[in-house]
Amino acid sequence: MNDLVMIFKALSDETRLRIIKLLEQGELCVCDITAALDMVQPKVSFHLSALKDAGLIKDRKQGKWVHYSLNEKDLFRRMLILSACERMQDSARPGDRKRLDAFLGRKEQGDKVVAFKSKGRCCG
Repeated sequence: MNDLVMIFKALSDETRLRIIKLLEQGELCVCDITAALDMVQPKVSFHLSALKDAGLIKDRKQGKWVHYSLNEKDLFRRMLILSACERMQDSARPGDRKRLDAFLGRKEQGDKVVAFKSKGRCCG
């Protein structure tokens, strides 16, 4: 019962739903998500922690950077994620995807990017 409460609490926050929507298209590092949401890194990390504790996302460390992706191992959680993403319209937060695409584009070009509102260098 406690697991179920954690899952629904995690899904009840708009920022966490925005993160899930971003991760729907693949793995992202914290700096990518920070840039997309235009939020400070500690706030994004707090929401990522809640999603991870609920078993909705998983992480992978690469050097000093942590990359996140949807946890699709548990069928129940996967169905909840798919349902939430299906109900969320892309037009609800078009700026998230636009900021993410711009940020990733700069990373691919090899620019030294700094995550928005963050003091450290990105993992690019």
